[in-house]
Amino acid sequence: MMPSDDFIVTPWHVEGEIDYDKLIKKFGTEKITQEILKKIESVTGDVHFMLRRGVFFSHRDLVRILSDYQKGKKFFLYTGRGPSGHTHIGHLVPWVFTKWLQEKFDTNLYFQLTDDEKFFAKADLTLEQTSKFAYENALDFIALGFNPEKTKIIINTKNIKTLYPIAAQVAKKINFSNTKAVFGFENETNVGMIFYTSLQSAPCFIEDRPVLIPLGVDQDPHFRITRDVAPRIGKEKPALIHNIMIPSLSGPGGKMSASEESGTIYTTDSPEQIKKKINKYAFSGGQSTVEEHRKIGGNPDIDVSYQYLRIFFEPDDKKLKAIYDDYRSGKMLTGELKAILIEKVTEFLVSHQQKREKAKDQIQKFLLEDK
Repeated sequence: MMPSDDFIVTPWHVEGEIDYDKLIKKFGTEKITQEILKKIESVTGDVHFMLRRGVFFSHRDLVRILSDYQKGKKFFLYTGRGPSGHTHIGHLVPWVFTKWLQEKFDTNLYFQLTDDEKFFAKADLTLEQTSKFAYENALDFIALGFNPEKTKIIINTKNIKTLYPIAAQVAKKINFSNTKAVFGFENETNVGMIFYTSLQSAPCFIEDRPVLIPLGVDQDPHFRITRDVAPRIGKEKPALIHNIMIPSLSGPGGKMSASEESGTIYTTDSPEQIKKKINKYAFSGGQSTVEEHRKIGGNPDIDVSYQYLRIFFEPDDKKLKAIYDDYRSGKMLTGELKAILIEKVTEFLVSHQQKREKAKDQIQKFLLEDK
């Protein structure tokens, strides 16, 4: 067990209860302040609920991107996914937010599926498997309703012709001691992993304009290196906006993982599976008896059902506050809170799965063509 104030956040491993203020200091990022939210609102006329609620909490150079945009200098967006398994609802958080950014700022978006990196990182995965997961993950991405005219999917092993010349420029400026210091690589680390950060950097420079990258904060180390290299290859540093880690159903201490079935709701889960997983595994902030709960109330801040509503499934602030207050006071029981989440998740995923089927006919429109 780790001490309660200790946690690990790397691109491959998240453990412990994360103190995000400490993480900001540790990573050297900046907090998203009320001033920044006002700036976003002045540009877009709106503030996404994930920003208001601190789901996106930290950034690098976001203010520069916004100021440049106000002066007429456009940027593009880049995000992605390491296809190590089926898509779960935690993966959708940065994608849904990215779609909002794309619509508000009218920008191009590149979505990178790093099938090579997952093959390098996971001893038990074959390239055929990561390629299959890349296809499956792409369907979930497309199902969210992105515009194919402005959105391109990059699959590393398929688009290497486009990526490699850019990655080579980056790789020449990175040495082993850089990657070792940032990622903790050892002599036993395979050379694919050591080179990989150059390939993840490549989409940052695919257009000759600044880039903004919405991503889980665990992926920040890759782009720390990219940001160091950018000026040395005559490019602007990528700007980043980070979301918190989405907790596993089993509660605080770690993130939802594509490989941990009981703690994870997949986008392909049936209504029966959703109901069973939430009822059986969702960590509760309630009391051990109904009497005690009515008297003392529950703790929504540690209750996973409430957190999923806050992070993704209840965009209406007033409704969310009513749920918070009712649960905190003991008026709402854990079973009732879980029932609200089950209904919301089921409604969302039934619709998503229909769109996911249709995405099979649309995928060709989204795939980047190597020039």
